[in-house]
Amino acid sequence: MSTASARTLSVALFRRLNELTEGTPEYSYVRNTLVELNLSLVKYAAHRFRNRSDPLEDIIQVGTIGLIKAINRYDVERGVEFATFALPTVTGEIKRFFRDSTWSVKVPRRLQELRLDIAKAHDVLEQRLGRHPTDLELAEHLGITEGEVNEGRRAANGYTAGSLDAPAGEESEGTTLMRSLGVEETAYDRIECMEALKPLIAGLGGRDRRILSLRFGDELTQGEIGSRLGISQMHVSRLLARIMETLRAGLLEDPDPDDPAEGGNVDEDQAAPGCGRNAPAASRREGRR
Repeated sequence: MSTASARTLSVALFRRLNELTEGTPEYSYVRNTLVELNLSLVKYAAHRFRNRSDPLEDIIQVGTIGLIKAINRYDVERGVEFATFALPTVTGEIKRFFRDSTWSVKVPRRLQELRLDIAKAHDVLEQRLGRHPTDLELAEHLGITEGEVNEGRRAANGYTAGSLDAPAGEESEGTTLMRSLGVEETAYDRIECMEALKPLIAGLGGRDRRILSLRFGDELTQGEIGSRLGISQMHVSRLLARIMETLRAGLLEDPDPDDPAEGGNVDEDQAAPGCGRNAPAASRREGRR
């Protein structure tokens, strides 16, 4: 069907639609026919956004919703052509879809609209001034404060999001942004504690070192340790409590500032503060076991 024939038939169908009751099968049939006749209007509007990342089929589907809304509101008796009336509605529905669905981070609609206003004002002032406008000039042009201008610019960062798996740079070979991000390494504190414990454990007696090895190396219970050593479980508990208290006291003891072998001249901030706090907790747990 030609465009002129479709326009003539649409006028007749709109008059027929006004005579029908909404919700009846006849009303739905006439409205669906109008949608099919004017679907080319939706495709025309959708092709203006074909460079977007969204599939064109999805854009046409959203535009069809705008077409249906325009059909429901159109009054043929006003003398305005339907294409002229419907095109802004279809385009507005597509733009609303992009505004509400394509942001990587959801931000308030007020900030979305502010971002667009700032972009338009920037282009206008740049052509007028021959340079990039300042935040104050943008604020005066839009009738807002400089703080609101900065807020709108920060909101623009939520429109698109970069992937952490993307290359870190053009010259990077296999290096991603994820690998360039720093993380807190908790193992360093554990290493400091182990290094601080080594001389203290070396100073224990042979039986005490064996008890520690059986308890924390082989992960035996106090009863199993007692069976191997030929002592009671209660005796093992008391020995473990004494050993843990000895290690705790050694970790918390201030080193001799004149003896480098004992860690003298060490800054307090460089010590392993977590070791002393962990030792008494372990001692209390062993006491309960």
